[in-house]
Amino acid sequence: MTTPETQSLRAPAGTARQPAWRAQGPVVAVVALGGAIGATARYAASLWWPAQQGGFPWATFWTNVVGCAVIGVFMVVITDVWAAHRLVRPFFGTGVLGGFTTFSTYAVDIQKLVDDGHPRTALAYLAATLIAALTAVWLATAATRRVLKWRQQ
Repeated sequence: MTTPETQSLRAPAGTARQPAWRAQGPVVAVVALGGAIGATARYAASLWWPAQQGGFPWATFWTNVVGCAVIGVFMVVITDVWAAHRLVRPFFGTGVLGGFTTFSTYAVDIQKLVDDGHPRTALAYLAATLIAALTAVWLATAATRRVLKWRQQ
């Protein structure tokens, strides 16, 4: 299945086919750039609000929740409203927001809590992050669609 903003790597009959790296190179570059921006923002949040040993990792929790809410808004706007350049979605959706939200830090935080003898906090963090992130993306998507529908009336 292809998405509208991606181009087929198969060239039309009678045209020279360009190498796959030429077609995918710009996509990889903008994902990398966006990922660096998102990961830097996430790291800054962890420095600003460091987790206490054995404590609930609030910075990672809120980073994931806010990132999921932004993903909800972005996906509605990019699919329902705005015919953006083909590199916007890979840059912002995959790169920036993918680098900002973090499953790996979430998993490491859980492991650290368990290793440090705080399995209840780890379990609470595991469940709370999952529930809050999914709720955030759902609410943001629904709210964005409602606002857009209201503005069209």
